[in-house]
Amino acid sequence: MSATKLPDGPTISPLQQLINWLARPYDFLDDCAKKYGDVFTMRLMGFPPLVMISHPQGIGEIFSADAKQFDAGRSNEILITLVGENSLLLLDGDRHKQERKMLMPPVHGDKVKSYAQIICHITDKVASQWQPNRPFLAHKAMQNITLEVILNAVFGLSEGERYQQIKPLLADLLDMTGSPVRAAFLFFDFLQQDWGAWSPWGKVVRRRQQVYDLLQAEIDQRRANPELVGNDVLSLMLSARDEDGQPMSDRQLQDELMTMLVAGHETTATALSWAFYWIHKLPEVKEKLLQELANLGDNPDPLTISRLPYLTAVCQETLRIYPITPIAFGRIAKSPVKIMGHQFEAETTLTPCIYLVHHREDLYPEPKQFKPERFLERQYSAHEFIPFGGGNRHCLGYALAMLEMKLVLATVLTNHELALANNQPVTPKRRGLTIATSNGVPLIMTGKRLRQSSFEAQQISSV
Repeated sequence: MSATKLPDGPTISPLQQLINWLARPYDFLDDCAKKYGDVFTMRLMGFPPLVMISHPQGIGEIFSADAKQFDAGRSNEILITLVGENSLLLLDGDRHKQERKMLMPPVHGDKVKSYAQIICHITDKVASQWQPNRPFLAHKAMQNITLEVILNAVFGLSEGERYQQIKPLLADLLDMTGSPVRAAFLFFDFLQQDWGAWSPWGKVVRRRQQVYDLLQAEIDQRRANPELVGNDVLSLMLSARDEDGQPMSDRQLQDELMTMLVAGHETTATALSWAFYWIHKLPEVKEKLLQELANLGDNPDPLTISRLPYLTAVCQETLRIYPITPIAFGRIAKSPVKIMGHQFEAETTLTPCIYLVHHREDLYPEPKQFKPERFLERQYSAHEFIPFGGGNRHCLGYALAMLEMKLVLATVLTNHELALANNQPVTPKRRGLTIATSNGVPLIMTGKRLRQSSFEAQQISSV
Protein backbone atom coordinates (compact mmCIF):
# COMPACT_ATOMS: atom_id res chain seq x y z
CA MET A 1 0.00 0.00 0.00
CA SER A 2 1.17 3.57 -0.59
CA ALA A 3 2.50 5.66 2.26
CA THR A 4 -0.35 8.12 1.91
CA LYS A 5 -3.22 5.64 2.11
CA LEU A 6 -4.41 4.58 5.54
CA PRO A 7 -5.88 1.10 6.09
CA ASP A 8 -9.58 0.67 5.35
CA GLY A 9 -12.14 1.22 8.08
CA PRO A 10 -15.83 1.93 8.66
CA THR A 11 -17.39 4.10 5.96
CA ILE A 12 -20.13 5.70 8.04
CA SER A 13 -19.67 9.40 8.76
CA PRO A 14 -17.16 10.56 11.44
CA LEU A 15 -20.12 11.77 13.53
CA GLN A 16 -21.77 8.34 13.36
CA GLN A 17 -18.46 6.70 14.25
CA LEU A 18 -18.08 8.96 17.28
CA ILE A 19 -21.63 8.19 18.41
CA ASN A 20 -20.89 4.47 18.14
CA TRP A 21 -17.64 4.97 20.03
CA LEU A 22 -19.53 6.72 22.82
CA ALA A 23 -22.63 4.53 22.99
CA ARG A 24 -21.40 1.01 22.10
CA PRO A 25 -17.58 1.01 22.07
CA TYR A 26 -16.95 -2.72 22.35
CA ASP A 27 -19.67 -3.79 19.92
CA PHE A 28 -18.38 -1.17 17.48
CA LEU A 29 -14.84 -2.54 17.77
CA ASP A 30 -16.12 -6.11 17.26
CA ASP A 31 -17.98 -5.00 14.12
CA CYS A 32 -14.90 -3.27 12.72
CA ALA A 33 -12.54 -6.17 13.45
CA LYS A 34 -14.92 -8.66 11.87
CA LYS A 35 -15.07 -6.62 8.67
CA TYR A 36 -11.58 -5.11 8.43
CA GLY A 37 -9.28 -7.44 10.39
CA ASP A 38 -6.21 -6.70 12.52
CA VAL A 39 -5.50 -3.19 11.24
CA PHE A 40 -8.16 -0.63 10.37
CA THR A 41 -8.72 3.12 10.49
CA MET A 42 -11.35 4.71 12.70
CA ARG A 43 -12.36 8.30 11.98
CA LEU A 44 -14.05 10.02 14.92
CA MET A 45 -15.43 13.51 14.44
CA GLY A 46 -13.07 16.10 15.91
CA PHE A 47 -10.09 13.72 16.09
CA PRO A 48 -7.33 12.73 13.67
CA PRO A 49 -7.73 9.27 12.07
CA LEU A 50 -6.89 6.45 14.51
CA VAL A 51 -5.19 3.38 13.05
CA MET A 52 -6.38 0.55 15.32
CA ILE A 53 -3.96 -2.36 15.69
CA SER A 54 -5.03 -5.61 17.35
CA HIS A 55 -2.33 -8.04 16.20
CA PRO A 56 0.30 -8.93 18.85
CA GLN A 57 3.11 -8.47 16.33
CA GLY A 58 2.05 -4.91 15.51
CA ILE A 59 1.48 -4.07 19.19
CA GLY A 60 4.90 -5.51 20.05
CA GLU A 61 6.55 -3.42 17.34
CA ILE A 62 4.94 -0.26 18.75
CA PHE A 63 5.70 -1.03 22.41
CA SER A 64 9.34 -1.95 21.71
CA ALA A 65 10.07 0.99 19.41
CA ASP A 66 12.49 3.70 20.50
CA ALA A 67 10.52 6.17 22.63
CA LYS A 68 11.82 8.96 20.40
CA GLN A 69 9.93 7.44 17.44
CA PHE A 70 6.52 8.43 18.81
CA ASP A 71 4.71 11.08 20.81
CA ALA A 72 1.91 9.77 23.04
CA GLY A 73 1.11 12.70 25.31
CA ARG A 74 -0.23 14.68 22.34
CA SER A 75 -2.81 11.95 21.70
CA ASN A 76 -4.26 12.44 25.20
CA GLU A 77 -5.27 16.08 24.93
CA ILE A 78 -8.89 15.07 25.60
CA LEU A 79 -7.76 14.59 29.23
CA ILE A 80 -6.48 18.12 29.74
CA THR A 81 -9.80 19.41 31.12
CA LEU A 82 -9.65 16.83 33.92
CA VAL A 83 -5.97 16.45 34.81
CA GLY A 84 -4.24 19.59 33.50
CA GLU A 85 -1.45 20.16 31.00
CA ASN A 86 1.33 19.07 33.41
CA SER A 87 -0.09 15.58 33.86
CA LEU A 88 2.32 12.77 33.03
CA LEU A 89 -0.36 11.47 30.66
CA LEU A 90 0.08 14.54 28.43
CA LEU A 91 3.87 14.84 28.48
CA ASP A 92 6.32 13.69 25.81
CA GLY A 93 10.05 13.43 25.27
CA ASP A 94 12.62 14.20 27.95
CA ARG A 95 10.09 15.85 30.22
CA HIS A 96 7.94 12.72 30.24
CA LYS A 97 10.99 10.57 30.95
CA GLN A 98 12.16 12.80 33.82
CA GLU A 99 8.77 13.10 35.48
CA ARG A 100 8.04 9.40 35.16
CA LYS A 101 11.38 8.70 36.84
CA MET A 102 10.46 11.02 39.72
CA LEU A 103 7.01 9.48 40.17
CA MET A 104 8.08 5.83 39.91
CA PRO A 105 9.42 5.17 43.47
CA PRO A 106 6.17 5.90 45.38
CA VAL A 107 4.17 3.32 43.39
CA HIS A 108 6.59 0.41 43.06
CA GLY A 109 8.47 -2.22 45.01
CA ASP A 110 8.52 -2.14 48.79
CA LYS A 111 6.53 1.09 48.83
CA VAL A 112 3.53 -0.64 47.23
CA LYS A 113 3.83 -3.56 49.65
CA SER A 114 3.57 -1.12 52.57
CA TYR A 115 0.02 -0.27 51.44
CA ALA A 116 -1.19 -3.87 51.90
CA GLN A 117 -2.43 -3.57 55.50
CA ILE A 118 -4.03 -0.19 54.72
CA ILE A 119 -6.01 -1.75 51.86
CA CYS A 120 -7.28 -4.59 54.06
CA HIS A 121 -8.16 -2.21 56.89
CA ILE A 122 -10.10 0.19 54.64
CA THR A 123 -11.94 -2.70 52.95
CA ASP A 124 -13.06 -4.10 56.30
CA LYS A 125 -14.16 -0.64 57.44
CA VAL A 126 -16.30 -0.03 54.35
CA ALA A 127 -17.74 -3.56 54.30
CA SER A 128 -18.70 -3.33 57.98
CA GLN A 129 -21.35 -0.76 56.98
CA TRP A 130 -23.23 -3.21 54.71
CA GLN A 131 -26.61 -4.29 56.10
CA PRO A 132 -27.88 -7.89 55.79
CA ASN A 133 -30.38 -8.42 52.96
CA ARG A 134 -30.18 -4.76 51.90
CA PRO A 135 -28.94 -4.30 48.31
CA PHE A 136 -25.97 -2.04 47.59
CA LEU A 137 -24.07 -1.18 44.41
CA ALA A 138 -20.69 -2.84 44.06
CA HIS A 139 -19.38 0.11 42.05
CA LYS A 140 -20.27 2.64 44.75
CA ALA A 141 -18.81 0.44 47.49
CA MET A 142 -15.62 -0.09 45.51
CA GLN A 143 -15.36 3.65 44.83
CA ASN A 144 -15.49 4.23 48.60
CA ILE A 145 -12.68 1.74 49.13
CA THR A 146 -10.41 2.80 46.27
CA LEU A 147 -10.82 6.51 47.01
CA GLU A 148 -9.87 5.98 50.65
CA VAL A 149 -6.88 3.89 49.59
CA ILE A 150 -5.62 6.47 47.10
CA LEU A 151 -6.16 9.35 49.55
CA ASN A 152 -4.24 7.44 52.18
CA ALA A 153 -1.45 6.39 49.81
CA VAL A 154 -1.14 9.74 48.02
CA PHE A 155 -1.70 12.13 50.92
CA GLY A 156 -1.48 10.02 54.04
CA LEU A 157 -5.02 11.25 54.72
CA SER A 158 -7.48 9.06 56.57
CA GLU A 159 -9.37 11.71 58.54
CA GLY A 160 -9.76 15.44 58.98
CA GLU A 161 -11.68 18.25 57.31
CA ARG A 162 -9.77 18.27 54.02
CA TYR A 163 -10.17 14.50 53.70
CA GLN A 164 -13.93 14.80 54.23
CA GLN A 165 -14.18 17.63 51.67
CA ILE A 166 -12.23 16.06 48.84
CA LYS A 167 -14.05 12.69 48.83
CA PRO A 168 -17.50 13.90 47.67
CA LEU A 169 -16.01 16.56 45.37
CA LEU A 170 -13.95 14.02 43.44
CA ALA A 171 -16.83 11.55 43.25
CA ASP A 172 -19.15 14.29 41.92
CA LEU A 173 -16.58 15.38 39.33
CA LEU A 174 -16.28 11.85 37.95
CA ASP A 175 -20.04 11.33 37.97
CA MET A 176 -20.46 14.45 35.82
CA THR A 177 -19.02 12.52 32.85
CA GLY A 178 -20.35 9.16 34.02
CA SER A 179 -22.70 8.21 31.16
CA PRO A 180 -22.40 8.10 27.35
CA VAL A 181 -24.39 11.34 27.07
CA ARG A 182 -22.42 13.17 29.76
CA ALA A 183 -19.16 11.77 28.39
CA ALA A 184 -19.92 13.65 25.17
CA PHE A 185 -18.73 16.81 26.94
CA LEU A 186 -15.19 15.40 26.87
CA PHE A 187 -15.37 14.48 23.18
CA PHE A 188 -17.15 17.55 21.75
CA ASP A 189 -15.16 20.74 22.29
CA PHE A 190 -18.14 22.94 21.44
CA LEU A 191 -20.02 21.56 24.47
CA GLN A 192 -17.28 22.77 26.82
CA GLN A 193 -18.87 26.17 27.42
CA ASP A 194 -18.93 27.68 30.88
CA TRP A 195 -22.24 29.56 31.04
CA GLY A 196 -22.21 29.83 34.80
CA ALA A 197 -22.57 27.56 37.81
CA TRP A 198 -25.91 26.21 36.57
CA SER A 199 -24.60 25.01 33.17
CA PRO A 200 -23.38 21.39 32.75
CA TRP A 201 -19.81 22.33 31.83
CA GLY A 202 -19.82 25.17 34.34
CA LYS A 203 -20.46 22.60 37.07
CA VAL A 204 -17.48 20.53 35.87
CA VAL A 205 -15.20 23.60 35.82
CA ARG A 206 -16.20 24.67 39.34
CA ARG A 207 -16.02 21.20 40.84
CA ARG A 208 -12.56 20.70 39.34
CA GLN A 209 -11.41 24.06 40.73
CA GLN A 210 -12.67 23.12 44.18
CA VAL A 211 -10.59 19.93 44.05
CA TYR A 212 -7.55 21.90 42.87
CA ASP A 213 -7.99 24.41 45.69
CA LEU A 214 -7.98 21.58 48.23
CA LEU A 215 -4.87 20.07 46.62
CA GLN A 216 -3.13 23.45 46.83
CA ALA A 217 -4.12 23.84 50.47
CA GLU A 218 -2.56 20.46 51.24
CA ILE A 219 0.62 21.39 49.33
CA ASP A 220 0.85 24.73 51.17
CA GLN A 221 0.38 23.05 54.54
CA ARG A 222 3.12 20.51 53.83
CA ARG A 223 5.55 23.18 52.62
CA ALA A 224 4.89 25.36 55.68
CA ASN A 225 5.15 22.46 58.13
CA PRO A 226 8.06 20.19 57.16
CA GLU A 227 7.37 18.03 60.21
CA LEU A 228 4.15 16.86 58.49
CA VAL A 229 6.14 15.29 55.65
CA GLY A 230 5.61 11.55 55.86
CA ASN A 231 5.97 8.44 53.73
CA ASP A 232 3.06 9.13 51.38
CA VAL A 233 3.27 9.93 47.66
CA LEU A 234 2.85 13.70 48.12
CA SER A 235 5.71 13.80 50.62
CA LEU A 236 7.94 11.91 48.21
CA MET A 237 6.91 14.22 45.34
CA LEU A 238 7.70 17.32 47.42
CA SER A 239 11.21 16.02 48.04
CA ALA A 240 11.79 14.81 44.45
CA ARG A 241 14.26 16.70 42.25
CA ASP A 242 14.81 16.61 38.51
CA GLU A 243 18.21 16.20 36.85
CA ASP A 244 18.88 19.92 37.37
CA GLY A 245 18.07 19.68 41.06
CA GLN A 246 14.77 21.51 40.67
CA PRO A 247 11.63 20.54 42.65
CA MET A 248 8.20 20.17 41.06
CA SER A 249 6.17 23.40 40.83
CA ASP A 250 2.85 23.74 42.62
CA ARG A 251 1.01 23.42 39.31
CA GLN A 252 2.94 20.29 38.39
CA LEU A 253 2.13 18.82 41.79
CA GLN A 254 -1.57 19.70 41.43
CA ASP A 255 -1.85 18.12 37.98
CA GLU A 256 0.02 14.96 38.95
CA LEU A 257 -1.99 14.58 42.15
CA MET A 258 -5.21 15.00 40.19
CA THR A 259 -4.01 12.39 37.70
CA MET A 260 -3.35 9.90 40.48
CA LEU A 261 -6.68 10.59 42.16
CA VAL A 262 -8.67 10.14 38.94
CA ALA A 263 -6.69 7.34 37.30
CA GLY A 264 -5.80 5.47 40.49
CA HIS A 265 -9.25 5.43 42.01
CA GLU A 266 -11.99 5.17 39.39
CA THR A 267 -10.30 2.55 37.21
CA THR A 268 -9.65 0.13 40.07
CA ALA A 269 -13.20 0.57 41.40
CA THR A 270 -14.59 -0.34 37.98
CA ALA A 271 -12.36 -3.41 37.69
CA LEU A 272 -13.42 -4.58 41.14
CA SER A 273 -17.13 -4.16 40.40
CA TRP A 274 -16.67 -6.33 37.28
CA ALA A 275 -14.79 -8.92 39.34
CA PHE A 276 -17.60 -9.15 41.91
CA TYR A 277 -20.08 -9.56 39.08
CA TRP A 278 -18.24 -12.48 37.46
CA ILE A 279 -17.45 -14.19 40.77
CA HIS A 280 -21.10 -14.18 41.83
CA LYS A 281 -22.50 -14.93 38.39
CA LEU A 282 -20.36 -18.06 38.03
CA PRO A 283 -20.63 -20.35 41.11
CA GLU A 284 -17.68 -22.51 40.05
CA VAL A 285 -15.39 -19.46 40.02
CA LYS A 286 -16.55 -18.38 43.47
CA GLU A 287 -16.13 -21.90 44.85
CA LYS A 288 -12.55 -22.25 43.57
CA LEU A 289 -11.66 -18.83 44.93
CA LEU A 290 -13.12 -19.51 48.37
CA GLN A 291 -11.30 -22.84 48.55
CA GLU A 292 -7.98 -21.21 47.66
CA LEU A 293 -8.51 -18.52 50.31
CA ALA A 294 -9.61 -21.06 52.94
CA ASN A 295 -6.37 -23.01 52.49
CA LEU A 296 -4.44 -20.04 53.91
CA GLY A 297 -6.04 -20.29 57.36
CA ASP A 298 -7.09 -17.35 59.55
CA ASN A 299 -5.63 -13.86 59.04
CA PRO A 300 -3.05 -14.71 56.36
CA ASP A 301 -0.32 -12.27 55.46
CA PRO A 302 -1.60 -9.88 52.73
CA LEU A 303 1.46 -10.45 50.56
CA THR A 304 0.84 -14.20 50.67
CA ILE A 305 -2.72 -13.51 49.48
CA SER A 306 -1.38 -11.41 46.62
CA ARG A 307 0.59 -14.39 45.28
CA LEU A 308 -2.38 -16.79 45.10
CA PRO A 309 -2.53 -18.19 41.55
CA TYR A 310 -6.29 -18.53 41.06
CA LEU A 311 -7.03 -15.14 42.67
CA THR A 312 -4.45 -13.61 40.34
CA ALA A 313 -6.03 -15.38 37.36
CA VAL A 314 -9.51 -14.06 38.29
CA CYS A 315 -8.13 -10.51 38.36
CA GLN A 316 -6.35 -11.00 35.03
CA GLU A 317 -9.44 -12.45 33.36
CA THR A 318 -11.52 -9.55 34.70
CA LEU A 319 -9.12 -7.09 33.07
CA ARG A 320 -9.04 -9.14 29.86
CA ILE A 321 -12.71 -9.61 29.07
CA TYR A 322 -13.83 -5.99 29.59
CA PRO A 323 -10.71 -3.82 29.92
CA ILE A 324 -11.30 -0.51 31.66
CA THR A 325 -10.15 1.41 28.60
CA PRO A 326 -10.66 -0.01 25.09
CA ILE A 327 -7.36 1.29 23.72
CA ALA A 328 -3.83 2.01 24.90
CA PHE A 329 -2.37 5.47 24.42
CA GLY A 330 -2.20 6.37 20.75
CA ARG A 331 1.32 6.79 19.39
CA ILE A 332 1.81 9.67 16.96
CA ALA A 333 4.65 8.85 14.56
CA LYS A 334 7.28 11.60 14.51
CA SER A 335 8.75 10.28 11.25
CA PRO A 336 7.71 7.62 8.69
CA VAL A 337 7.43 4.20 10.31
CA LYS A 338 6.67 0.64 9.21
CA ILE A 339 4.42 -1.52 11.41
CA MET A 340 3.47 -5.06 10.36
CA GLY A 341 4.58 -4.29 6.82
CA HIS A 342 2.39 -1.19 6.56
CA GLN A 343 4.22 2.06 5.85
CA PHE A 344 2.84 5.04 7.78
CA GLU A 345 3.71 8.69 7.35
CA ALA A 346 4.72 11.08 10.12
CA GLU A 347 1.82 12.33 12.27
CA THR A 348 -0.17 9.09 11.84
CA THR A 349 -1.77 8.01 15.14
CA LEU A 350 -1.21 4.28 15.76
CA THR A 351 -3.44 2.86 18.48
CA PRO A 352 -2.92 -0.55 20.15
CA CYS A 353 -6.43 -1.89 20.81
CA ILE A 354 -6.59 -3.53 24.23
CA TYR A 355 -10.10 -4.91 23.82
CA LEU A 356 -9.54 -6.51 20.41
CA VAL A 357 -6.22 -8.20 21.22
CA HIS A 358 -7.88 -9.56 24.39
CA HIS A 359 -10.66 -11.05 22.26
CA ARG A 360 -8.56 -12.82 19.63
CA GLU A 361 -9.71 -16.43 19.22
CA ASP A 362 -6.13 -17.55 18.50
CA LEU A 363 -4.95 -16.23 21.87
CA TYR A 364 -8.07 -16.59 24.01
CA PRO A 365 -10.39 -19.41 22.82
CA GLU A 366 -14.04 -18.57 23.51
CA PRO A 367 -13.06 -14.96 24.29
CA LYS A 368 -16.57 -13.92 25.35
CA GLN A 369 -16.50 -16.49 28.17
CA PHE A 370 -15.06 -15.67 31.59
CA LYS A 371 -12.40 -18.35 32.16
CA PRO A 372 -9.67 -17.56 34.71
CA GLU A 373 -8.08 -20.95 34.02
CA ARG A 374 -6.65 -19.65 30.75
CA PHE A 375 -4.11 -17.64 32.76
CA LEU A 376 -3.06 -20.76 34.68
CA GLU A 377 -2.59 -22.75 31.50
CA ARG A 378 -0.66 -20.20 29.47
CA GLN A 379 1.80 -17.36 30.00
CA TYR A 380 0.83 -14.35 27.89
CA SER A 381 3.40 -11.93 26.54
CA ALA A 382 3.52 -8.17 27.15
CA HIS A 383 1.88 -7.57 23.75
CA GLU A 384 -0.84 -10.23 24.10
CA PHE A 385 -2.23 -9.21 27.52
CA ILE A 386 -2.10 -5.42 27.82
CA PRO A 387 -4.68 -4.09 30.33
CA PHE A 388 -2.17 -1.48 31.52
CA GLY A 389 -0.81 -0.56 28.09
CA GLY A 390 2.87 -1.07 27.43
CA GLY A 391 6.26 0.25 26.44
CA ASN A 392 7.33 3.57 27.95
CA ARG A 393 3.64 4.31 28.58
CA HIS A 394 2.94 1.26 30.75
CA CYS A 395 0.60 2.37 33.57
CA LEU A 396 2.70 3.70 36.44
CA GLY A 397 0.25 2.44 39.08
CA TYR A 398 -0.31 -1.09 37.77
CA ALA A 399 1.38 -2.79 40.74
CA LEU A 400 -0.78 -0.94 43.26
CA ALA A 401 -3.92 -1.62 41.19
CA MET A 402 -3.27 -5.38 41.05
CA LEU A 403 -2.43 -5.57 44.76
CA GLU A 404 -5.57 -3.62 45.60
CA MET A 405 -7.81 -5.83 43.44
CA LYS A 406 -6.52 -9.01 45.04
CA LEU A 407 -6.67 -7.82 48.64
CA VAL A 408 -10.12 -6.23 48.36
CA LEU A 409 -11.57 -9.38 46.78
CA ALA A 410 -9.91 -11.65 49.33
CA THR A 411 -10.92 -9.52 52.32
CA VAL A 412 -14.57 -9.23 51.27
CA LEU A 413 -15.02 -12.85 50.19
CA THR A 414 -13.34 -14.20 53.32
CA ASN A 415 -15.66 -12.34 55.66
CA HIS A 416 -18.96 -11.83 53.84
CA GLU A 417 -21.51 -13.95 52.02
CA LEU A 418 -22.67 -11.98 48.98
CA ALA A 419 -24.99 -12.64 46.06
CA LEU A 420 -26.17 -10.73 43.00
CA ALA A 421 -29.29 -8.77 43.99
CA ASN A 422 -31.03 -9.60 40.69
CA ASN A 423 -30.56 -11.55 37.47
CA GLN A 424 -30.45 -8.59 35.15
CA PRO A 425 -27.64 -8.84 32.57
CA VAL A 426 -24.68 -6.57 33.15
CA THR A 427 -23.11 -5.08 30.04
CA PRO A 428 -20.25 -2.65 29.33
CA LYS A 429 -21.27 1.00 29.39
CA ARG A 430 -19.19 4.12 28.84
CA ARG A 431 -18.31 6.09 31.92
CA GLY A 432 -16.33 9.14 30.85
CA LEU A 433 -13.18 7.85 29.15
CA THR A 434 -13.51 4.39 30.70
CA ILE A 435 -15.90 1.45 30.24
CA ALA A 436 -17.80 0.43 33.37
CA THR A 437 -20.72 -1.83 34.29
CA SER A 438 -24.17 -0.88 33.00
CA ASN A 439 -25.89 -1.03 36.39
CA GLY A 440 -23.17 -0.70 39.04
CA VAL A 441 -23.65 -4.42 39.92
CA PRO A 442 -26.29 -4.59 42.69
CA LEU A 443 -25.16 -7.01 45.41
CA ILE A 444 -26.78 -8.19 48.61
CA MET A 445 -25.09 -9.44 51.77
CA THR A 446 -26.77 -12.65 52.81
CA GLY A 447 -24.59 -13.23 55.87
CA LYS A 448 -21.16 -13.02 57.43
CA ARG A 449 -18.60 -15.77 57.54
CA LEU A 450 -17.40 -16.95 60.94
CA ARG A 451 -13.77 -16.22 60.22
CA GLN A 452 -12.53 -13.18 62.12
CA SER A 453 -11.58 -10.31 59.86
CA SER A 454 -8.13 -8.75 60.04
CA PHE A 455 -9.76 -5.41 60.95
CA GLU A 456 -11.65 -6.98 63.87
CA ALA A 457 -8.51 -8.77 65.02
CA GLN A 458 -6.54 -5.52 65.02
CA GLN A 459 -9.31 -3.78 66.97
CA ILE A 460 -9.34 -6.53 69.62
CA SER A 461 -5.55 -6.65 69.92
CA SER A 462 -5.39 -2.88 70.41
CA VAL A 463 -7.80 -2.90 73.37
